[in-house]
Amino acid sequence: MARTPLTGTRIRERRTAQGMRQADLARASGVSPAYLNLIEHNRRRVSEALLERVAAALGLDIEALSEGAEGALFDGLREAASAQGGVAAAAEAERIEEFVGRFPGWAALLAERQARVAALERTVEGFSDRMAQDPFLATTLHEVLSAVTSLRSTAAILVENDQIDPVWRARFHRTIHEESLRLSDTAEALVGYLDTLDEAESGLSSPQEEVEAWLAKHGFHLAVLENARAPDPEAMIAGVPELASSAARTLAAEHIARAHADAQALPLGPFVHALAEDGPDPARLAARFGAPLPRVFRRLASLPAAAGQPPIGLVICDGSGSFTFRRPMPGFSVPRFGAGCPLWPLYEALSRPMQPIRAVIEVAGRVPQRYLSYAVCQPVLPGGFDGPQVLEALMLMLPAPPERSLPERAVGVSCRICPRIACPARREPSIVT
Repeated sequence: MARTPLTGTRIRERRTAQGMRQADLARASGVSPAYLNLIEHNRRRVSEALLERVAAALGLDIEALSEGAEGALFDGLREAASAQGGVAAAAEAERIEEFVGRFPGWAALLAERQARVAALERTVEGFSDRMAQDPFLATTLHEVLSAVTSLRSTAAILVENDQIDPVWRARFHRTIHEESLRLSDTAEALVGYLDTLDEAESGLSSPQEEVEAWLAKHGFHLAVLENARAPDPEAMIAGVPELASSAARTLAAEHIARAHADAQALPLGPFVHALAEDGPDPARLAARFGAPLPRVFRRLASLPAAAGQPPIGLVICDGSGSFTFRRPMPGFSVPRFGAGCPLWPLYEALSRPMQPIRAVIEVAGRVPQRYLSYAVCQPVLPGGFDGPQVLEALMLMLPAPPERSLPERAVGVSCRICPRIACPARREPSIVT
């Protein structure tokens, strides 16, 4: 049976035409949403058996997904004609084959625009339906509107009445403060909920996220790398559902090589013993093993949970500030898109290569969280001394000590959801203030 390179496109068109979510079709077909996403974008070939499962889940004959690309193109043009309605549109629908034959480029563009319009209409319908039926979303939006109304009414009273008793004025000020906090918390929860919905629909959106999902599944510790024998990256990543793209497998192979080198330089047994004696102090561990700080950072973030170390987070970025690795610290979520807070020690380290930085950071929120952070930046010379210098910065995060012997730095997760209005480093308005 013929399967053209556009089989994935036809799968996507048939799924969207039925209003089926990508995650639902992936579940019914026995594959991950990330893998189905790659198939639908014609980045992975689909086997005969999988094509049969997809066709069955869509309630179609397998021929409907295996036919030439003209079938999907004709369907899109017929849908565009029927959407306009009228006798003229019906008459033109009979000449679709002639139109495709004479103007294939325009036909493809029109069909693509119709598919886009249909997808947007289904999105609007889906949000409308969710607004009406999702109790959490409805309640959260009601909380937002209630808080805004209360703030507006209270502020209007203060503005329109000059002669207000000081006691009542203090009450109004307290009401504004309390309602502001309620609005901030509710909006932040709403943003997080909507982001979760987006992730559920689209699955993993980048090779880096595929690798991080694979590592998270193993607790960021790959036990096989503790062996002295060099690992076989191809064997380790073969058939891993999280690593659906070739780019993700390439990144995974690079991570395996680097993590194995770290494990051999800092053997698990002696390293855990030193951790028990000296605590998670990167400087002491680096001096004890004669290892560079970045290697110690990565090793700390890759220890097995049974090693007894405290919760650890690690963020790595390149010279542009883009994240290249993320292991979130409990209670501290690293942004999925864009950069983090400009005041993070991670970014300060970029301007001070080879100079270690230690700081206690207090992350803004309804209940501010404190963490002990270590940051360092090292130049990498992939092209040798004559090549360009590439910077890599790392920020290790540990629970903050109870004593407040170190000065604390007020930071956020990202400007988008940070409630610190007067922050000098703010680059965009916050949606929770």
